[in-house]
Parts: sequence; C-alpha cells; structure tokens
Amino acid sequence: MATLSDIQALLGEPRFNWSDPAPWIELEQEIGIEFPADFREFVDAYGSIEINGQLYLKHPAGHLLHSLGRLISRDLDLWREEDMVEFLPSPVGSDPGELMPVATATTGEAIFLRVPDDPSSPWRVVVQEFDSPAWTLYEMTFSEWLLAYLKGRDVTLCSRNFAPDGPFYEFLP
Repeated sequence: MATLSDIQALLGEPRFNWSDPAPWIELEQEIGIEFPADFREFVDAYGSIEINGQLYLKHPAGHLLHSLGRLISRDLDLWREEDMVEFLPSPVGSDPGELMPVATATTGEAIFLRVPDDPSSPWRVVVQEFDSPAWTLYEMTFSEWLLAYLKGRDVTLCSRNFAPDGPFYEFLP
C-alpha cells in the first residue's frame, strides 16, 4: 500500500496541510459517499494543485473555480448525459460500483474513483480518455495509482514528457 510519505518522497513536501474536516463532511453528505482515507489525506496535504503541468486535483475547501465539489457536480452532469454514458464501464454516482469523478488532466483524461461493492472492499481508480471511448480500471487504491503516475509508469496518464526532471506540483491560481 502506497503512503503519503511515499508520494511526498517524489512530489515534495506539501504546503497546504488542511485540518478542518468540515468541507469534507459537507461534500460527502451532499453526494452520499465517504471518500477513501488515502484520497482525503493527499488532498488535505496538498490542496488544489496541478501535478506535472498535467493532472488537476482539487480540495473541497477550494474557492469556486478550484472546488472539488464543483468539479464533481459538473462532471456528474456531464457523464450522465445520454451520449456520454457509453464511454464508461459503469454509471457515475455514489452507489456501489458507480464512478465518482475526482480529477482531470490537460491531456484529456478524467479520473474516477470506483465506489466499492461493499464497505470492506478497496476503492479503485478508473481513467477515461476523453478523446476516445477507451477507459482503464486500475486495481489500485488512489495512492497506489498516484505513486505509479509520479514514478512515470503508464497509468493512462504518463508524466515522463511533462516532468522529465521529476515530479512537481503548483497550486492552482
């Protein structure tokens, strides 16, 4: 299992370090799920950021432009449209087996967390290539998937071209 320390070793020290659970509680009540601990831990540590000039992650306490809640709301609406449903392996939403949109990429990918079929099962990552009907289910937790991405492994997003000198992040403006 990948840890926040493993990610920090590649990405650098976090500078956001959010500790108030209120935005998470509000968002989770609104959408009807409790996000996996590793996802929350990473987003609380780093905040709303762009990794390698490619991957966008947002915090629920972010301002309107960079709010995880706004991203989720917008993307749920998008992926529920009749002509978009065929591009994913299952519906979007908060029920078991459904996909919750949590990140995007400048290269056209959408990153989802797959809600486990039962509470004791791990969350998984699905990456959809927006410019094609292709999607990939990764039998990895969010932290495992992110660590693989930061190491330059092919997890649909590939950072080697975007971060030839190693992973980096910047706060979203």
